[in-house]
Amino acid sequence: MEEDIILHPRPSAIVAALYTLRDLDVDVAIIHGPSGCCFRHSRMLEEDGMTVLTTAMDERNFVFGAHDALVQVLRAAEKMFKPSLMGVVGTCSSMIIGEDIHEAVMDSGVSCSVIEVEVHAGYRDNTTGVIKTLEAAVRAGVIDNEEFRRQKRILEAATEIEKRVGAASKKYIPISKGDSKISVAERLIELIERGKKGICVLNAKKETAFMFADILRAVNIAAAEKGGNLVNIANLASDVGLKRVRGYAERILNDLAAHGIEIAHITGGLDEYPISGERASRIIRENYADRDFAVLIGVPHAVTPLPDEMEIFSVTNGPRTVEPLRSLGHHHVVLELDLHPKTMGVKKMIPSEFGDAIMKALRDGKTSQRS
Repeated sequence: MEEDIILHPRPSAIVAALYTLRDLDVDVAIIHGPSGCCFRHSRMLEEDGMTVLTTAMDERNFVFGAHDALVQVLRAAEKMFKPSLMGVVGTCSSMIIGEDIHEAVMDSGVSCSVIEVEVHAGYRDNTTGVIKTLEAAVRAGVIDNEEFRRQKRILEAATEIEKRVGAASKKYIPISKGDSKISVAERLIELIERGKKGICVLNAKKETAFMFADILRAVNIAAAEKGGNLVNIANLASDVGLKRVRGYAERILNDLAAHGIEIAHITGGLDEYPISGERASRIIRENYADRDFAVLIGVPHAVTPLPDEMEIFSVTNGPRTVEPLRSLGHHHVVLELDLHPKTMGVKKMIPSEFGDAIMKALRDGKTSQRS
């Protein structure tokens, strides 16, 4: 058992449930727990258009229960916000004392559909919170069993990847800020200028693609200006997955097209990053094994294995993913700090630090050539 213990903090199943409610286009989510539970993520989700409320359980509720508090908040939510769809998420506090969320929803008499998620933070895998939310969504008639099974397969693959080569692969992984963005950008421009053949892979998760795609854009601009040979692969399918996530892909494809950037291979949707990464790896090994370098953006540790001869540039937003990527033999690892909060609520591609570094290296190169 001791070998399975992860000492560094890991994502919470409660937070995962809240984000999944957002992806299901829930109008109002109610956290049945203390007022401070998931406070930071609640604020971020409200910026993304979902109202988040709390039953504000306190010491008295821990002893006598908070059934009435949940009933009152459900009624207040319907009166104030007129939602078409609500969600209720349990917490450690409500689950430990045995609160019956379904009973409270029935007693509230609200007229809209409600996704009832019985969850707490004590699961080893945060993806458990997603699965429980999707199961509840099936019961509420929001998604069908086919979509649930599809999502469950993806989540199981994501968990396996994190345990094998990601942030859950070791008992303790120190945080890292990665390599210097300017130095890595200069090396990338150098390879393009020398006529080296490259491949750019966007393998991003949901809304994070709005910033990660900016890096793909910058690499393509550099290749176009320097006469580089570049092929693009991306998980930007707009015809698979939940409606909200399909919309992300469609908007990003339109943004890229406006810059004249074409995607040669679509590997799946923005919720399919575990399996789309494997697809990208297979495409590279079967069709582009002779490429000199690869730029992997988003969830790069899912794009494996790759030919040993390639120089690998990886871009991630996980401080505890840097060391595992280096262990995989990736030559350059760049970290986009605070990417997740920056992409909440956005509707189009936004600038990235590494994308800006690439453009700076490109401009500086032009200046040095003129002089």
